[in-house]
Amino acid sequence: MRVLITGASGFVGRPLTQALSDAGYSVRAAARDRSAVPSAATIQAVPLPDLSQPVNWRPLLADMDAIVHLAGVAHVSAHIPEERYDAVNRLATKSLALAASMAPNIKRLIFVSSIRAQTGPSSNHVLTEDDVATPTDAYGRSKLAAEAFVRGYGVPATILRPVVIYGPEARANVAQLMKIAALPFPLPFSAFGNKRSMLALANMVSAIQFVLEHSATAGQTYVVADKTPVSLADMISIMRQARGRSAGLLPIPPAWIGRALRAAGKADIWERIGSSLVASAAKLRAAGWQPALDTPEALAMVKPPRP
Repeated sequence: MRVLITGASGFVGRPLTQALSDAGYSVRAAARDRSAVPSAATIQAVPLPDLSQPVNWRPLLADMDAIVHLAGVAHVSAHIPEERYDAVNRLATKSLALAASMAPNIKRLIFVSSIRAQTGPSSNHVLTEDDVATPTDAYGRSKLAAEAFVRGYGVPATILRPVVIYGPEARANVAQLMKIAALPFPLPFSAFGNKRSMLALANMVSAIQFVLEHSATAGQTYVVADKTPVSLADMISIMRQARGRSAGLLPIPPAWIGRALRAAGKADIWERIGSSLVASAAKLRAAGWQPALDTPEALAMVKPPRP
């Protein structure tokens, strides 16, 4: 099978490109940084167009059988204008889905959306695909709108909604958490019992390959997450113990920390560390996907990102 991967130099794109090549796929890797794309005889590194501008997808789709669309603006900052999310995540995906519908060779489209297309930063119940999608920010709204186009043009498509992904060279929230865990003094998180679902990078890659290879997943939307949710106290403890340290956590009431963060104008940090977001990938597992790793073991293997 010949597969176009957009965003092939990204956090998920690099290992996915390598995994599909190793599995015998012919990969056209569209990337902003072609030097970061794995090198192999079965991998063709090509420039990724500027997705904030109108894109002619036809040359990238030529001779391809399937598409894995990863490229987009990630949820990394509250300061990214909504217009940019809309242009890159929604409109570029719309034009890709339309181009795919007019390319007779394209038989599958895998769109990597986000759990933020389904919910805000927290949830008071275990999330499944049956929940009504209620995104609360520009990023989530742009992903949800893109999903509608992916479903609407007739290409057999699968939508994946991963939770927070962690792995080698993790960035953003996971990188910040690792920096906190590395601090040489006790931390006030022992009483944090709120649970959050996470997703090992290797599991994300295997989920994409699974749906690509199983036509019965076409027309479906799947939450993607490791099986076991973990608390903030669990995460810090796992990271510290993996490096031969004691957990070193103090039982400070979470409400005190929440009040302090809100008073300091850091309510967004409190939403990430003080709330729960548990999502179930039971539907994808019922389809046959078997994640190789679970959060406690996989998180212990994560190394801090290079400076």
